[in-house]
Order: sequence, then C-alpha cells, then structure tokens
Amino acid sequence: MNEKSKISSAEIGALWMTYHKKTMILRMLEYFIEKADDRKARNLMSSLWEELYPKVIEIETIFENEGAVVPEGFTKKDVNLEAPKLWENDFDILFSRILKEISTGMYALHITIAYREDIVEFYKQLTNITESYYNLFTQYLLEKAALPRPPFVNMPKTIDYITDKSYMKGTNIFGNKRLLNTVEFGVIYRQIESNSIGVQLMKGFSQCSKDEQVRKYFDKGMQLSNEFLKASSDILLQNNIKPTSSPGATVTNSTTAPFSDKLMMFCNYLLGGFSLGGQGFSAAFIWRNDLKAQIVVEGKDIFEYIQEGVELMMKKGWLEEPPKMDL
Repeated sequence: MNEKSKISSAEIGALWMTYHKKTMILRMLEYFIEKADDRKARNLMSSLWEELYPKVIEIETIFENEGAVVPEGFTKKDVNLEAPKLWENDFDILFSRILKEISTGMYALHITIAYREDIVEFYKQLTNITESYYNLFTQYLLEKAALPRPPFVNMPKTIDYITDKSYMKGTNIFGNKRLLNTVEFGVIYRQIESNSIGVQLMKGFSQCSKDEQVRKYFDKGMQLSNEFLKASSDILLQNNIKPTSSPGATVTNSTTAPFSDKLMMFCNYLLGGFSLGGQGFSAAFIWRNDLKAQIVVEGKDIFEYIQEGVELMMKKGWLEEPPKMDL
C-alpha cells in the first residue's frame, strides 16, 4: 500500500487517542522519574520515556503532514516536578505496569482500524515497546517481592468435558456452589490486583486535588474499588481460597498535586474505560451464573461512574473534542 495515501478517519481517531494517552504517560513518568529512590526503577522508567517521546513526535509529524491540527493533549503545565512524593513502596512501577496493560488493549484495537502501512507499522512498534516494558516491570516487581503471584494448584491429570448445565449455576439443589475453575480464578485475581492499585491511585488523587467536586469524584472511585475488592475477596473465601495479598503501594501525607486536575481526571477516565472493557471481556470466560451477574452489576456501576466523570470534565472545560466526521 502507498504510504502517502490519504489518512482515514478511523486512523485519525486512533492517533488522536494515542496522542492523549502517550502525552499523559510522559508527564506521569517525568514525575515518577524525578521522585524515584531506586536507581533500577528510575532507569526503567527513563528508558521507557526515551522510547515513547519519539512516538509522540511521530504522531505530531503525521498530523502536520496531513494538514491537521495537533491535539493539545498534556503538556509541561500538567505536571509539577517540585511536588513531594505522593506514593511509596513501588507504586511508580506498579502503576506503570497497569498503564502498559491498557496500552496492550488499545493497540490491539487501533491496529485493527489502521490500513496505511506506515500507521500499521507505527502500532506494531508501540506494541513491541509495550510488551517489552510490561515484562520488565513485572520481573522488577517480582524480584522485589512487591507483586504477589497467584497460588499454585495440583496439575490436571485427566481431560474432562462439561455435560451438565448445572455447571453454570451458582448453586445446586443442595445450595452448594461449584468451586471456581482456574480460568475464572484468573479473572478474579486480576480484578483484585488492579483494584488494589486503583484504590491507592484514587486516594492520592483525592488527597491532593484542590477542586471539591473532583475530590469527591475520586473519593467515589476509591469507594467503588474497595467494594469490588471486597466482593472479589468474598468469592475467594467462599471457595476456601485465601484472598491474595495486595501490592504494598502506599500514599504519603503530601497534599501538593503532582498533576493537574485535568490530567488526573483523564487518567481516571482511561482506567475506567479499561476496567469496563475488561468486565465485558471477562464475562465470556466466567461460567458460573452468580459470578456473571456480579460482573454485570459492577459493569453498570463503572459505566455510570465514567459518565459522571465525563460530565464533570465537560463542566470544567477539560474534555478535548476528538476530530469531527467532517466528510
């Protein structure tokens, strides 16, 4: 395909969204790098910044070559490198790892709506960067014992098939619930891990926000994450599985914001969308009906929370409009 062919509407939208996410990540990395106590963590995040920054410039170049205005995204005014440390105990790498999870999902979507060869190659390169650093962050956290691993089980010795529809019921006629299978456990485990980090993120955001409405919104997000954590932990206890230990990240007592409210709200919006997408995807791999019902309820709560955040960003003038379908 001719790389100079006109860029499509879907490709513009994908690059626009990528630009916002990438400029947000650069600002957050700049703060985490500035406050990092561990040299290896600082080097990992610095290396990621150095790989992502040229990609932001590449998007700007594509927009300029197409005669399109470059989005504002997030700039130096959205980060305060002088702010004291807001999170401790490896939160910087734990959260950077979550951001790479989000990137994995977004690039999988964006590459399916990219047709021009240079843009397809652009997303392939970003995917490679994401996969590499997700693994580097994971191994770093495991080496520091900062990321609990899922429990081990006895290895299966036979191949079995499900032939009874009662397998999908939450309870049988005696009121006993079928034990979780390993696929279902994996979904629940990931929810616990991501919500544990989400609680610390929301706590930090709420603690340093100077806008009362924004602070209350983050408090609500923290409450939702705690509710989801309790529900997931209760499921494990009902299956005689000890709830996994949460990552040890903690919030300091600083009340000085490292990021603008605009950036923090967008970050929360991004995480909410990723969580909502994960809920829908996970539902296909959960076969116990009671668990499916719980996922549906949680998904509704997340959707309503995201909508509330969007309306708040609109009210504050923080929601940049995507390019219009001006044919």
